[in-house]
Amino acid sequence: MPARNEEAVIAKCVESLAAQPEIAEILVVDDESSDRTADIVRGLMPRLPRVRLLRTEGPPPGWVGKNHAVWTGAQKASGEWLLFTDADAEHLPGSAAKALELAREHEAGLVSFSPEQVTKKWYEKALIPLVYIRLARLYSYDAVNDPKSPVAAANGQFLMVRRDAYDAAGGHAALAGEVLEDLALARAVKRCGAALWFGSGIGVLRVRMYRSFSAMWAGWKKNLFRLIGGTNRSVFSELDDVLPWMAVLVLLAGLQVPLAMLIGVLLLIFRQLSYGTQLARNGYPFSFTVFYLPAVTLYSAVLWASYRAHVRGKIEWKGREYRMEIPGVTR
Repeated sequence: MPARNEEAVIAKCVESLAAQPEIAEILVVDDESSDRTADIVRGLMPRLPRVRLLRTEGPPPGWVGKNHAVWTGAQKASGEWLLFTDADAEHLPGSAAKALELAREHEAGLVSFSPEQVTKKWYEKALIPLVYIRLARLYSYDAVNDPKSPVAAANGQFLMVRRDAYDAAGGHAALAGEVLEDLALARAVKRCGAALWFGSGIGVLRVRMYRSFSAMWAGWKKNLFRLIGGTNRSVFSELDDVLPWMAVLVLLAGLQVPLAMLIGVLLLIFRQLSYGTQLARNGYPFSFTVFYLPAVTLYSAVLWASYRAHVRGKIEWKGREYRMEIPGVTR
């Protein structure tokens, strides 16, 4: 578990892991935290003897901090299976056992769950479900789990990989500078011939990803552009698909033609109800349809911000700045 300034959440995560009898050791890698993260872990260690605290001195040149932290932990781990997780994840009873069972059943070298998302503030309820609905279109579980399909994906909040598959793919050292390390690792493992199993984590683990609007914005600004394809074309295609252009244009025409106003409203209601159906299909409350307009507005805005950040070749996350070149991006 990489941990950088996670004092608000790390105790619950460590305790939930310690409750899993299948987990032999819990390696928390303190990535230069400036808060009480390390002290909290040390306080848990006397009653949770499987917990070990490691520390990095920051990432070497060319490394993303999280990748270096998990690579540091992986070098110290001794098990046949490695479970990578984030400090904001709460592992529900039986999660590790379920992952191992799925690995045996499907002869998979990597098992990952997309966690149940805990959303409390209005902006979380607006943006996060829409993001995951859009990602489900790009990385369907069926395609990821099909050995014949090139599609690969995983979620770093629960990513369990067999040690030999991890080593064959080069581990995190082979993707040191990748911002989306979970996606990159899944692709590398699948290219090496190991089977993937990726599925819903409802009832397995839950996560509240962000506890403020600024943290949510920064997180998706870092990741969203790459997640939806990472090219100029993918951005404009996504914006064209997600925004209710037709409804808006007809509503504007309604300023002159009253009938057009009615048609525009009906088109917007149709889009909203369609969104509600997608919410329910992806495990979110249908009632979140009330956030449809804020959702598409926030989604489009943060996607554009993510695109512009990558165009500039500068990504910021948790007090660090990473510079990178992205193929397929025109500056």
